[in-house]
Amino acid sequence: MTEPAQPGFPEHLRADAAALYWEAFGQKLNLPLGPPDKGRAFIASVLRPDFAFAELSETGDLLGVAGFKTTKGAFVGGHFSDVRATYGTVSALWRVLLLEFFERETEPGVLLMDGICVSAAARGQGVGTKLLTRIADHAGATGHHAVRLDVIDTNPRARALYERVGFKATGQTKLGPFARVFGFASATTMVLEVKD
Repeated sequence: MTEPAQPGFPEHLRADAAALYWEAFGQKLNLPLGPPDKGRAFIASVLRPDFAFAELSETGDLLGVAGFKTTKGAFVGGHFSDVRATYGTVSALWRVLLLEFFERETEPGVLLMDGICVSAAARGQGVGTKLLTRIADHAGATGHHAVRLDVIDTNPRARALYERVGFKATGQTKLGPFARVFGFASATTMVLEVKD
């Protein structure tokens, strides 16, 4: 039996992972973390590679990354002090309040996805499927019975990928008047049941 892949990626790819993350989620994170150069710098400063799987090219370039969150930590975490270090004290106060909007709580036995991003050059080559398979394998190997994620309504391509892998929609959150603020109207919660 093959051992499941271990989380992590080389430290020298931290900035590349942050850039991919911003490319994938910058639209919804621009208000609390923009402008883009500061957003990427903040993300790079708080990334936890041990809470992510990466797919590299034969030459060692980062093709994609999939992060996860458990009760022990998250791929993109950080504290008020981290936000303050990038944006200053006054700016950090309102940014932290907005970031709370995106915070999702973990639950026992469920591994929470903390973003999946694939470089534009690698899309359509199965990178996303490989990363999701590693996440599911890791969830099962670490005693989780399911993987949960949220996908926004403006990203139908990602939702189609999740459905192909076996994720099922279990609920929807509508933003109402906040839709104009964040650039999307709703987020669908999806769950993948996994085997240990």
